[in-house]
Amino acid sequence: MTQQSLKVSITEAMKDAMRNKAKERLSAIRLILAEIKRIEVDERIEVDDTRVLSILDKMNKQRRDSINQFEAAGRNDLAATEKAEMAVIAEFLPAALSQEELNELITGAIADTGADSMRDMGKVMGLLKPKLQGRADMGAVSQAIKDRLG
Repeated sequence: MTQQSLKVSITEAMKDAMRNKAKERLSAIRLILAEIKRIEVDERIEVDDTRVLSILDKMNKQRRDSINQFEAAGRNDLAATEKAEMAVIAEFLPAALSQEELNELITGAIADTGADSMRDMGKVMGLLKPKLQGRADMGAVSQAIKDRLG
């Protein structure tokens, strides 16, 4: 049995949400599929799992930013909606890395690239990004690398 693609899994989850009449979940899944479809149409491509992960990761980041802005403005109702959408998006992302695993990967990447200053940050990030896509907050990873190379 072959593993189904992430896009197919998301479509199946949408069908389940429709059957179960889970309105909020269905709405969030439709947002994901709409974004995937938009990219496929704009770029005239069929997205693969790696691209779907980067789309999901970007959507999660947008929601994190929105939550911060909504909470700062006292709009907890809108922040709650964004958090619910983040929870649905997270279901399709791989398990997040622990801080310890993340530190090991950063240490390994710094050693592999021979990075010794901030000039080498791009090399380290370039090596790490494919491994961490959807599994870690890239902003936090970037800050951790800066702390080590700074």
